[in-house]
Amino acid sequence: MSSEGADTGGPAAEAEALLRGLIRFNTVNPPGNERAAQEHLAEHLGAAGFECELLGAEPERPNLIARLRGEAEGPTLCYLGHVDTVLADPAEWRHDPWSGDLADGFMWGRGALDMKSQVAAEIAAAASLAREGWRPARGELLIVAVVDEETGGSLGAQWITEEHPEKVRCDLLVNEGGGAVFEYGGRRCYGVCCAEKGVFRFTVTTDGVAGHASMPGMGENALLKMGPILERLAARQPSYTPTEEPRAFLRGLGEDPEDPEGSIARLRAADPRLATMFEPMLGVTFTPTRIRASEKINVIPSRAELKVDCRVPPGLGEDEVRAGIREVLGDEASGAFRIEFTEQVVGNRSPLDSVLMQEISAWVTEHDPGAQVVPVILPGFTDSRHFRLAFPECVAYGFFPHRSQSLLESAPLVHGADERIDVRDLAFATELYRDLARRVLG
Repeated sequence: MSSEGADTGGPAAEAEALLRGLIRFNTVNPPGNERAAQEHLAEHLGAAGFECELLGAEPERPNLIARLRGEAEGPTLCYLGHVDTVLADPAEWRHDPWSGDLADGFMWGRGALDMKSQVAAEIAAAASLAREGWRPARGELLIVAVVDEETGGSLGAQWITEEHPEKVRCDLLVNEGGGAVFEYGGRRCYGVCCAEKGVFRFTVTTDGVAGHASMPGMGENALLKMGPILERLAARQPSYTPTEEPRAFLRGLGEDPEDPEGSIARLRAADPRLATMFEPMLGVTFTPTRIRASEKINVIPSRAELKVDCRVPPGLGEDEVRAGIREVLGDEASGAFRIEFTEQVVGNRSPLDSVLMQEISAWVTEHDPGAQVVPVILPGFTDSRHFRLAFPECVAYGFFPHRSQSLLESAPLVHGADERIDVRDLAFATELYRDLARRVLG
């Protein structure tokens, strides 16, 4: 490919210019310092005819709310995104992470995938429509660009949905979390993120008797008792407990939702990378991440603590987690270990069938003939969870379509070095957001 952009003018070029500008604002969080980027976006949308407001818990970290009102009552369609990013080490990159360089057909920089590109595409789509004179025939188009997503959203989506819900109330929402194409069994599939897993993190504790480390047999080493527990966690995960979304996902792949084990085995045989990404959708997962024992190197520990990051699909909860613990680690009643839950947040979801899903599916069919959308569960979570909690009737999906840069190519770059996006996909997504607004709002 040449180093030129996907388009020499129009909304695609506008999205490229917006993305380049956004990348050049260093919004690594912490500290964030998103104000300059937000003011830049507000100016762009305001000039196109949007009503814009900057609203934040901290002066240097405002959230952007931009509204284009319709001619009659109707639904509010919200395009959501965040402008903060994770850190980047320039020494690890081929292009400076805040350069916005265009090379080899890609825009390079931190946030090029997560998720300044989607913000740029959403705003270019909305602003170009407004400048053309388009207004919703019914309802309104809402653009919300928030801060602080990378550290949980306490100053961003969580804050604004809790403190100013009337400003961001919406019926339909498009956010990050899905859209990159992948191929399986002769099918081209675009994942639409319909749900996100919750967290049921817990601590595993083993007990022993303290003693002097110079005499290994004097005490009872609680850390050594963690050995079998770690081996069990390394050997397996809890059995699959597929809920509505992964069952629909397997059907979309042409697999049998009644045979999740066989389906994943076939997926792994076709491409182990796809299995790694999609298997966590099928049930509760355990990942040990931290261990702590003696405070001093010369003391045999009387207690050891293992932190386990546990992710749980929406619709499942503590009962399924405890069943998984018994299955993988054994019965707590045996006295070999103790379990304490340290964080419990249930998963969140939106209906699989909706007007928004129908319009996304129809658009994909028209613009990539033979391709289809499939529902997916995000193993982590996004700002969609705050909107689903604040507005239970809101249908929220993660969808940023990539047709040229596949899921297998883009996923390893998120939060990694050399993050970049194929500019053809930036144009592709911009076209979706333009069309979706017109399809939903008239």
